[in-house]
Amino acid sequence: MLVVIDTNVLVSALWSKNGAPAQVIGMVLSGSIIPCFDYRILDEYRVVLQRPKFRFPQGQINALLDWFNFCGQSVIAEPIDLPFSDTADKKFYEVAKTCGAALITGNLKHFPDDPQVMSVSDRSRIIRGKLKRPYKKKASKEE
Repeated sequence: MLVVIDTNVLVSALWSKNGAPAQVIGMVLSGSIIPCFDYRILDEYRVVLQRPKFRFPQGQINALLDWFNFCGQSVIAEPIDLPFSDTADKKFYEVAKTCGAALITGNLKHFPDDPQVMSVSDRSRIIRGKLKRPYKKKASKEE
């Protein structure tokens, strides 16, 4: 299964080894899911994870990003003409749409309402077979 992982999921996974973000990264490391990225995403990962406020060890950052490079799928994303409140998030959506991957994020509000975009907790349950892909139920018309 192909996935695009928002940077906030990586930060949360390194911050706490027991939550849903860490489980998602564990699935990447085990080969259960394949991360998709482009150069913009890898650059953001590195810049954010190296922020002094996080104090993540450089070796841990390098090992994680090396694993993404080694086992992941690098793509050249097609631009998408949609407005984003934070244009820095647009690259994740573009990569997901280009390669048909699920986009896993900790903040659904930053992305369009799209079944391809899922919260990190939803993605963990889907991978483990505890939840079918969540779709919004359309209201039925009373006749």
